[in-house]
Amino acid sequence: MAMVLRRLACSVVAFAVIVTAAVLSTPSPVHSQELVGRCIGLFNCLFRRPAERVEPQRVRPAERSRPKSRARKIAPRAAAPAPPPEPVIEKLDNARVVLVVGDFLANGLAEGLTQAYAKSPGVRVVDRTNGSSGFVRNDYYDWNKEIGSILDEIKPAVVVVMIGSNDRQQIKIGDKREDPRSEAWLNEYDKRVTNFAEAVRKRDIPLVWTGLPPFKSSSMTSDMLAFNDIYKQTAEQVGGEFVDIWDGFVDENGSFVFTGPDMNGQPVRLRGSDGINLTRPAKRKVAFFVEKPLAKILGKAVLPDIGKLDMENLPTVEETPIDPALLDRTPPMSLGDPDLDGSSVLLGATVDTTRDEPRTAGQKLLADGLVPTGAPGRADDFSLRKLPLPKAETATDGETTTAIRR
Repeated sequence: MAMVLRRLACSVVAFAVIVTAAVLSTPSPVHSQELVGRCIGLFNCLFRRPAERVEPQRVRPAERSRPKSRARKIAPRAAAPAPPPEPVIEKLDNARVVLVVGDFLANGLAEGLTQAYAKSPGVRVVDRTNGSSGFVRNDYYDWNKEIGSILDEIKPAVVVVMIGSNDRQQIKIGDKREDPRSEAWLNEYDKRVTNFAEAVRKRDIPLVWTGLPPFKSSSMTSDMLAFNDIYKQTAEQVGGEFVDIWDGFVDENGSFVFTGPDMNGQPVRLRGSDGINLTRPAKRKVAFFVEKPLAKILGKAVLPDIGKLDMENLPTVEETPIDPALLDRTPPMSLGDPDLDGSSVLLGATVDTTRDEPRTAGQKLLADGLVPTGAPGRADDFSLRKLPLPKAETATDGETTTAIRR
């Protein structure tokens, strides 16, 4: 019993000490700020859960304002000097005029010819094309009615034609419309093309008709082939020349190509994305084809250093030969006759006119008397005389007579 009372007394004393310590202890200002809520009453202060601590928000010291770095001003690099523009060659007053007529492809041809003769003061290119024109829609633009007044106004030295890309449509004959490439359509179309060519022929002006290239559409390509046959036949009938450019815009299999060699053989883009229009290199390529027949007609007028006085002394423009077969073939040049004068001696060769003089080393030594002459027929015989031929023996017993050499 005494033991129980003693333990109870100790518990009471310990409890009293704890209560006194709890009442008398006052939290520091720091701890009072960290405790969440305040304990009310003795029981709550003894048996409540530990208060959650709230981390005080640390106020970062104000960052020092760094001075903004000054952007280094980099002086712009001096641009490379542009190449000086090529001097524009002024055309002579009496320069020969190349008149280009036709549709939008002819407009590109005129651009290419202008570039080709940019340095030729004796040649001037005049562009009188109409992009949407043709021989079918004469209600829109009638070439047969307009070409006469154009020729009288311009007075060209040569006429270059490229037309037909817009003619894949019905043609009106009287009050009736005919489908493209029907028999009636072809007859009427051929008549209009012939009338145009005859209008140029009557004025004694050389005519160069440029053919059409292939297109991306197979049906268009087929029509262009048929049109080219008409143009070629008509141009040759009036003494003109037909320039076939077809092979310059197809591959080795004869198929349409977007890219191909330019006039210098370099691969370039030749056609637009629509497969119809020509690019700038293609325009120059078409002009390159046409330059060849123009060179025969214009002559020395294409030279870059020709002057006004030289132009006055040039012969009059001659028309192309009536027989076109002579233009398609060029006789091969013989290597033994580079000057085309009938000689069989190459350039730089010395003609030996003294055939009786000794030619070999042995003959020259013999002629000078430095080599003794051996017996006739021996290897050391350098004489110039010829050995006599052996006499023929006559066969007997009816045999045929033969010459036997010993």
